[in-house]
Amino acid sequence: MIPKSFQYHSAKNLNEAINLLKRYDDAKILAGGQSLIPMMKLRILSPAHLIDIGKIEDLSYIRKKDNGLMLVGPLTTHSEIEYSDLLKKEVPIMPETASQIADQQVRNLGTIGGSVAHADPAADWPATLLALDASFKITGTGERVVSAKQFFKGPFETDIREGEILTEIQIPLQNGRIGQTYIKFERRAGDFATVGVAAYVEINRDGEIKSARIALSAVAPAAYRVIKAEEILVGKRPSLELVEKAASFAAEQAEPTSDLRGSVEYKKDMARVFTKRALKSALEKAGVVLR
Repeated sequence: MIPKSFQYHSAKNLNEAINLLKRYDDAKILAGGQSLIPMMKLRILSPAHLIDIGKIEDLSYIRKKDNGLMLVGPLTTHSEIEYSDLLKKEVPIMPETASQIADQQVRNLGTIGGSVAHADPAADWPATLLALDASFKITGTGERVVSAKQFFKGPFETDIREGEILTEIQIPLQNGRIGQTYIKFERRAGDFATVGVAAYVEINRDGEIKSARIALSAVAPAAYRVIKAEEILVGKRPSLELVEKAASFAAEQAEPTSDLRGSVEYKKDMARVFTKRALKSALEKAGVVLR
């Protein structure tokens, strides 16, 4: 397919990109293009103006700040995240997630900001960033920071408003016995997830779960945190029975639809199975082995 005609703009800096957004009503931001361009070819989206921010070098970076935050620029590619030694050390779930996105060609071009702003319900990043309790800096008329819980509104819908651009992803860093993992079930390598699960756990000195975050993608209109399951885990000693109980809550909260990837019942069961696997993996990384 060939997209409908559009006017192309290449922004030299962030201010120019924002001004272009404010000038044209029917405009879309082009980052890596791995989501937007295919949708334009299928004419699912047909913006009159395309604003390319890919040449704004200031929006591509991975930095650790002294205030306990890891900062990732929106134009940072999946590959850059996948092979980042800093992230492998400080936030290993991020390289783990990046390595499971599509294929190498897509990872070389696709950006984390483009994926997050696109907010595909079956995308990998939303679940991981929810589990990390990340926040998003959004720039337009001034700047504001929105938590991941508030950011993802629904299928292909975020808290980014007209005239605004996602300009930074902020991840709080923690010390201690921490385990984090992202796994997904896919029909074939490189496919979108049938279900994706991100799990984060912290173990205290007494061997109890100090904090836990579980997030799922592809089984609801938007990625979501399983708050009830997290509450079950906190303050308890890890056990297989406890993990299974939390996984059951994750399945109960799922709202999948039937499609080529499976029926509603099948997807709910996969949500349970993969939540259990993700929690076991996260606990093992925190030094807890369930038998």
